[in-house]
Amino acid sequence: MTPLLALDHLWSVAGCDPALLDYMSIEGDDPALPSVFRVGTLASASIAAMALAAADCFRLRTGRMQHVDVSVRRALIAFRSERYLRVNDGLPPELRHPVTGFYATRDGRWVQLHTNFPHHLHGVLKVLGCDADPGAVAEAIRGWDGAQLDQTLADAGLCAALIRSPREWAALDQAKAIANLPLFEIERIGDAPPEAPGRGDALRPLSGTRVLDLSRIIAGPVAGRALAQHGADVLLINGPHLPNIAPLVIDNGRGKRSATLDLRDAAARGQLQALAAQADVFLQAYRPGSLAARGFDPETLARLRPGIVCVSISAYGHAGPWAMRRGFDSLVQSASGIAYTESRAAGVDGPKHLPCQALDHATGYLAAFGAMVALARRAQEGGSWHVRLSLAQTGRWLQSMGQIEAGWRLPDVRYDDVQDGLHEVDSPFGRVRAAAPAERMSQTPAFYARPPAPIGSDAPRWED
Repeated sequence: MTPLLALDHLWSVAGCDPALLDYMSIEGDDPALPSVFRVGTLASASIAAMALAAADCFRLRTGRMQHVDVSVRRALIAFRSERYLRVNDGLPPELRHPVTGFYATRDGRWVQLHTNFPHHLHGVLKVLGCDADPGAVAEAIRGWDGAQLDQTLADAGLCAALIRSPREWAALDQAKAIANLPLFEIERIGDAPPEAPGRGDALRPLSGTRVLDLSRIIAGPVAGRALAQHGADVLLINGPHLPNIAPLVIDNGRGKRSATLDLRDAAARGQLQALAAQADVFLQAYRPGSLAARGFDPETLARLRPGIVCVSISAYGHAGPWAMRRGFDSLVQSASGIAYTESRAAGVDGPKHLPCQALDHATGYLAAFGAMVALARRAQEGGSWHVRLSLAQTGRWLQSMGQIEAGWRLPDVRYDDVQDGLHEVDSPFGRVRAAAPAERMSQTPAFYARPPAPIGSDAPRWED
């Protein structure tokens, strides 16, 4: 599958006007990173769809359509944004805890642990009965069979994945549930009169569009960042008690304001309801049902604010027995056969992930794409909307694109090779150098109007 064919597929699934594809150009093709998967196609198509949807929002507001250009190379720089992040010309803090990684089990299988949050680390160590040392963890895991440990950790609400082949994954009920879902869903969930994508002067595609971003780590924050780079007023809402990963706060906080609300408190829930009543987009990446338990399910939000666009991102999808299982990009790669396939192709001993967090980034850009498609529908026909996506659905699409037999032999791309795809900004963290938006817009260039800010720097309110 070529990038343009992949874009055509996305545009078709979303039910968008095919005539607008004439305003889109994509340069380059796979392989562009060392992988047997078409990661460059995934990156360029998802970013191109998002950018073309932004151009369409601008057209609906001004009557002017613009041309959009995306290159595979620049798209992959954006897909590795956390890898290229620099603060004051130095490397940011390490993303991963040393215990995170692959471990061999007693029965010759492999398990991946994800222990970057302290409570996840402590929970895993409690199950294993060992110290927070990779050697001690490896020794403890050699006393477990892989499937048993995978299920035990999942039952404890912890983050791990048994390394499965594509065939093993396909046999699971969760894979069958994913196979019955489209790549993403954009559903009308209520009635409302037609309403423009934003407020005030249409200087940018999403000028005056209010976005509540209740997400952390990569996929959801990338979606909010993508909306910000086209002019949306994005207000990030974090729980003051919830853990974050410092480099990702910086990288994915660009363009956003940052506030905190503790949704365990009734008064804070009331504040969030007041914000939602004036929002255009409510973006969240908690496990399915988590925010609904606090009174923030899409149907309730649509009654509170007719015309709202709700966007829900999950790890393994909203259907199937794993819907409530905690997951991250690398775990979905491990569970669904991607890490197995990469290692078999390269002939390495042990699993091997993709050369970037491709499922996270693609799902984030597709979420922003779905949000803008829904805003465009709201402008034309009215209604409240719900967009649903998952890392596992995105991974299934990547696996369906076919493989490049010797793609893993390609040399990796170094930091020195990507300087033209980075930009710099002064921030409370220092001088930040990070990946610039990948798309080129002929009339409304994408950019971040705000530097990243520490969690809780702003009040939880909309600006006039």
